[in-house]
Amino acid sequence: MTDPDMPTAFIRRRLSAKDAHYGGELVAGAAQLEIIGDLITELAMWNDGDEGLFRAYESVEFLHPLYAGDWVEGRGKIVKVGSTSRKCEFEIWKVGGHRTDISESAAEFLVEPILSCTAIGTTVVTKENQRF
Repeated sequence: MTDPDMPTAFIRRRLSAKDAHYGGELVAGAAQLEIIGDLITELAMWNDGDEGLFRAYESVEFLHPLYAGDWVEGRGKIVKVGSTSRKCEFEIWKVGGHRTDISESAAEFLVEPILSCTAIGTTVVTKENQRF
């Protein structure tokens, strides 16, 4: 993610108990893909004035587990613009979470965020829907 002139997007959210899908409150990777879907939609809106259509993932890597109660930040950036396609890169970072070792309700933000997911994907905005 290098070109400062390309649109960027940012989301911060807390993963809830409804995001937990597996034992031990483990969150399914699909929750991170949903965040990426929101990021790519925002990027298309900034770049084209249209939500576009998420066409494909080139790659997705889940690097660290996430749990209900974790706070995450999603970041996305357009890295290449074609006539109708926009190639984008994404990162999801764990930035906070529970501290049940202290008490049931203890939580804090991390000193060093943990990269939990990276992805590359492409959205398409048809010529007739490009407004900018």
